[in-house]
Amino acid sequence: RPSMPRCIQPRTESEWENSFTLKMFLFQFVNLNSSTFYIAFFLGRFTGRPGAYIRLINRWKLEECHPSGCLIDLCMQMGIIMVLKQTWNNFMELGYPLIQNWWTRRRLRQEHGPNAKASFPQWERDYNLQPMNAYGLFDEYLEMILQFGFTTIFVAAFPLAPLLALLNNIIEIRLDAYKFVTQWRRPLPSQAKDIGIWYGILEGIGILSVITNAFVIAVTSDFIPRLVYAYKYGPCAGQGRAGERCMMGYVNASLSMFRVSDFENTSVPRTDGSDMFGEAVKYCRYRDYRERPDSPGEPYSYTLQFWHVLAARLAFIIVFEHMVFTIKNLIAYLIPDLPKDLRDRMRREKYLIQEMMYEAELERLQKEKNEKKKNYRAHHNALP
Repeated sequence: RPSMPRCIQPRTESEWENSFTLKMFLFQFVNLNSSTFYIAFFLGRFTGRPGAYIRLINRWKLEECHPSGCLIDLCMQMGIIMVLKQTWNNFMELGYPLIQNWWTRRRLRQEHGPNAKASFPQWERDYNLQPMNAYGLFDEYLEMILQFGFTTIFVAAFPLAPLLALLNNIIEIRLDAYKFVTQWRRPLPSQAKDIGIWYGILEGIGILSVITNAFVIAVTSDFIPRLVYAYKYGPCAGQGRAGERCMMGYVNASLSMFRVSDFENTSVPRTDGSDMFGEAVKYCRYRDYRERPDSPGEPYSYTLQFWHVLAARLAFIIVFEHMVFTIKNLIAYLIPDLPKDLRDRMRREKYLIQEMMYEAELERLQKEKNEKKKNYRAHHNALP
């Protein structure tokens, strides 16, 4: 008979807490960051081009970015998360215990009269407060770690995120102090060696933030296309410099041309534009690097500038990641986790402990030796 599969259970309570923490973090992280990752890296990337749009079930055209670029959409999304979401979280964290305690006081007044609270001893009044959730500290850690992720992962698109996080934490410190003193029962203290698996999660978020910001700068923003145009295709091409005058004509170079008569049947405009411009519109422009419709080669194929921009983006991602990780490792090497004097004191303490254990063991062995000698002499004297 085939053996039944066994469920892998954590061996210790700390392993169970680490597993639970990691799973809850991954669930909340994916749930809260899916929209930002979609806007940053997927929105408008697979829509096709005019005349050859990619549609769902051959009917619905996929969503596109703002005409100014997807970076604006990402910035607005981050602003909503960092302002409205954090404000709502603080309101709920303070409002929930206030409402619960108000309901408890109302019930006590109905049961014991209007002056019931004043007649209760202090311990009973404290007991009537809201008990702290068993996972209250876990929720606080999770909130801070998620905020750290919002602050670092897309900071290139929303540089105000660290400032908003700082203001939120200043306010939340005071709100938490008020809740601990007036709205919650006194929590039971417990010892902890360190922050546990949260340290590894922070390390992972730090690595992910470097990679994500590299892609945001290279792919989502117009930094690389502008740089390529300034040094390769602009008025200053081949001069090894870039300035304000070198960007003249960039907008025109970043737009491709499309013949209106090449629209697919489901995308044909309702009017030819003669009512607005006085004559029928034959061509329109869109953001992309494609050949003209009357190109002698393949119409609407990618131009050489597109491949130059793509190569520059990939090169920037590789150089940026290696440079940041190198600087990070260098700083971590120059600034150790433990100061030198503290490390020396710890080594001194370890040496003294080993020396005390050695002396204690030596003293025990000496006593055993003396005891054996004493017993031997007593036994030898007892012989006839």
